[in-house]
Amino acid sequence: MAILISVFSLGYHGKTIDFEKYSPCHRTTVAHFLNKGKWDDAKLEDILKHAVIQFIYKEAQQSGKPVFCIVDDTISSKTKPSSRALHPIEDAYFHQSHLKGKQDYGHQAVAVMLSCNGIVLNYAIVMYDKSKSKVKIVQEIAEELPVPPVVSYFLCDSWYTCGDIMDAFIKKGFYTIGALKTNRVLYPCGIKQKVSEFALHLRKTDAAVSLVTVGSRSYYVYRYEGSLNGIENAVVLISYPKDAFHVPKALRAFISTDASLSTREILDIYVERWPVEVFFRQAKDKLAFDRYQVRSSQGIRRYWLLMSLAYLIACIGCDETMSFKDGYAYIYSHIQKERIRFVYQCGARHIGFEQVKALVA
Repeated sequence: MAILISVFSLGYHGKTIDFEKYSPCHRTTVAHFLNKGKWDDAKLEDILKHAVIQFIYKEAQQSGKPVFCIVDDTISSKTKPSSRALHPIEDAYFHQSHLKGKQDYGHQAVAVMLSCNGIVLNYAIVMYDKSKSKVKIVQEIAEELPVPPVVSYFLCDSWYTCGDIMDAFIKKGFYTIGALKTNRVLYPCGIKQKVSEFALHLRKTDAAVSLVTVGSRSYYVYRYEGSLNGIENAVVLISYPKDAFHVPKALRAFISTDASLSTREILDIYVERWPVEVFFRQAKDKLAFDRYQVRSSQGIRRYWLLMSLAYLIACIGCDETMSFKDGYAYIYSHIQKERIRFVYQCGARHIGFEQVKALVA
């Protein structure tokens, strides 16, 4: 409880000294709770996952809207330890950061979000410690998800659009819509070509090229339907921004295993992937995802689990379903009101100033 209250309080940085402010225990006791405490974190994780599935699938059943399973990864950057460090942070490695365009030292997390009808909840945060591939991690996530009550979609970036993952999700009733690397091979008219090579031959006037507006931006999009290596049949969209046609760095490709969707529908659904990026920013800004000071592998995973619990409480633990931003503000305000009410009650009972100061410090 001390950890959760500190998460929703001003000046939170994910340090054990933050937890101590709201706990009768010394900060080393809180650190022990995370690193070596004998509590069943696996059971808490199962309860959180079950709650998220129950909430999102119920919304899908009532609204008829699809469930989106969104997957992406991010890096919680850490300072590279000295070779003489006695207690370096466990399970920290160098990972390729697409944001920084270079190797970044820290913990890489694979996040899984479930959303439906505008409600977005964090299902799981899994540490990628190189003992298991990210492909395998996401496959296992797909295998544990129940079949949704309506046609649903797995949304991802180009790292996860491989045959093994898409097969795992289609078995659970999720089509895949995701980004595609431009070196993937297509077979237009039976001719083997990379997306980037084939895109050079496209013309704005081609019958298969259309101008599509998504949000406030317009794109020239070519629609291909057929086989890819390891995939029997899928739709691939090859796109350029309207003002950057044939600019190599502007080329983007997307894949959909649901061939019944129109080009516009595929792109509109892919946009639903964005909440995972918002989650990463919120986790780093509000939940100290890139500032926590926990060294042990178990402590870090447990901290991530409690972070997920805080996120869930902010979204669905208040009087009504809220966005994380609104829920966080609501809980923060509630905590401040409770502190003021406590001080008022102490005054009404004629409790001395020094005693009150010690209690609320």
